[in-house]
This record gives sequence, C-alpha cells and structure tokens, in this order.
Amino acid sequence: MHGQPEGEDAANSITMEELQLAARNHGMPLEALRYDVTPVGLHYLLIHFDIPEADERTWRLEVGGQVRAPRTLTMEELRRRPAVTVPVTMECAGNGRARLDPRPVSQPWLEEAVGTAEWTGTPLRPLLEEAGISPGAVEVLFAGADRGVQGGLEQDYERSLPLDEAMRDEVLLAWEINGRPLPPQHGYPLRLVVPGWYGMTSVKWLRGISVLGEPFTGYQQTGSYLIHVSQDDPGVPVTRMAPRSLLLPPGIPEFESRERFLAPGRHQLRGRAWSGRAPIAAVEVSTDGGGSWQPAQLGPRQSPWSWVGWSFVWEATPGSHQLCSRATDEAGNTQPLHPPWNDGGYANNAVQRVAVTVRP
Repeated sequence: MHGQPEGEDAANSITMEELQLAARNHGMPLEALRYDVTPVGLHYLLIHFDIPEADERTWRLEVGGQVRAPRTLTMEELRRRPAVTVPVTMECAGNGRARLDPRPVSQPWLEEAVGTAEWTGTPLRPLLEEAGISPGAVEVLFAGADRGVQGGLEQDYERSLPLDEAMRDEVLLAWEINGRPLPPQHGYPLRLVVPGWYGMTSVKWLRGISVLGEPFTGYQQTGSYLIHVSQDDPGVPVTRMAPRSLLLPPGIPEFESRERFLAPGRHQLRGRAWSGRAPIAAVEVSTDGGGSWQPAQLGPRQSPWSWVGWSFVWEATPGSHQLCSRATDEAGNTQPLHPPWNDGGYANNAVQRVAVTVRP
C-alpha cells in the first residue's frame, strides 16, 4: 500500500487501497449493541485475501506435524465428535485504527469491528490429545484455504498459537454460527475460534493443523500483527483483546456526521463491554467528554468469553455533550482516554466519544 497522504488534508484523506478494503469488509452498526447475540449479517467481517471455493462434502482437515498419529478428518467425522455452543465476543485487532494520527493505511476501522456470536463446534484439545503430541512441541499452526500476497510474499493465511493456549478447553473447531452453518464469508465449512484473542487468531476455512517443534515464523505471525511504536522497535505480538466499552448511540443521527440528537429529560444509556484478559469488573460513564465519571450498572454475563451489557441513567440537559464509557477488567486493565500510537494501528482501545446535542 502507498504511504500516508501528505499535507493539511492528510488526517481526513483516504487512499484507494483503504476504500477497496472498506468495500469488502464491514463493521457492526453500533445500534446492534442492543442484541446479546449479534445477528450474522451484522457481525463484523474481515477477509484478508479471497473467499475460497469450498464444499463440505469434499473438505478435509489434516492434523499432523509433531504428533504420533497424524490423521485426516472429514466434516462428517468432525460433526460426530462431542459438540458445544459458546457465546464469544470477537474483535478485529485493527479496531480503532482510523482514530490514530497519523493514521496507519489499512482497513480503516472506527469502533465497529466487533460482534458476539454463538459458535458451535468441537473442542480442539481432545483432537490434539488423540493425535499424541510429541515431546518438545511448542506451538500449533493453523492453516486456512485463503491464499494471496502480503508483504511481497505469496502465502496461505496461517497463524500459530503457543501449545498451552491451543490446549485451552474453550478453543473450538466451529462449523455453525448462531445455530446455522457457517456462511462463506465466516469460514465455511470449518474455522478456528479462539475466545479472548483478537480475531486474526481465529483462522477461517481451516484445512490444516500442525504441531510444531519451533516457533512459526510466517508472515502473519512475524511480519504482521506486531505492535511497533518506532522503526527500531522489534515489536510485541498482538494477542488478547484489551478492555473496551461501546455505547449504543442514543437518540437519532444526522446522516453524514452521525452526531446524535436527543430530547431533554431522563434517558437510559446502554452499551457493552468486554476484555480478553479478564472478566469486566466495572464500566464508568462520562457525559462531559471524560472530565468526570460515574459508575454504570452491569448486566448478567452470557459466558466468560462474551461481552457484558451495562446501563446508566442520564438526566440530559439542553446543549452539546460528549458521551464516553470506559471499562476496567478484573486484572486492573482500564481503557485509556487517548490512544497510544503504533504503526499497524493495533489494539487501540481508547474510550469511544459520542457527540450528542440535547434539544426539544
């Protein structure tokens, strides 16, 4: 991709490459925060290369590498294995990228690259245990069927997990979303779902699992999804989701700016909060752009891996307001008011700001 535009319009310019990406991918409209489980068509979507052609009748999953009993499984064989359904919140690692200055040139997400779905599939751990992991294994590699060029390299989309993370009980090989077969854009007929981690880890169109005796060095692992704060910084890998809270925008919007308009009086503000690092402990709300904060009421949890709803009663007075919410998880991680910059635009969990005009 070309570099950042120069001149006074740089902050507001968008490249043709970004426009093409934005036309292929989509975020979740924030009004969909009203749903505990995001309808499939509203769940965020990112496709790195192309949606590959797939037929579950001929699909095969190869399990090999550093194992004693390599095997090949059909979709029919996978479906006969014990199945579970788990609500999981999934967020793109680049969510919030377009809010950074200067803006990294890539998929220009604002805050909408998120969704919560009920994923159905079979746990990965028993399958690996049956294959017999050899001594010295350190990682598990997951290969998708989508192929393309990135960083000047032709490649399949491949990502790895440390062995202890891959063996966690919640990691799934999924074939359904919200009670229906995976649609093509979400990885039909089989995908990986790794609760708690950013979405790049949940490899779609899964065709291969390989246990490795040394760390994977493919492009999606070591050439991308690293947080670099300078040219000399070797980078820190993107892993688990940082805490974030989003507000369901109140009132009605202005078409282009999305500024909200609301009548004076008592209103219940609502939203969702999540973290891949620990359960959400608290959500606070500000109606003055972060100058002061008040606690919100948390709702029930669907699962350890899905967002939690929150609510806050606001006495709206006439004038202009900037609404914010921020989440803190049980490990003490809290959203920052301002985003720390990195050259990939990853893991920007700065508080959301919603402009609201209150008038009769």
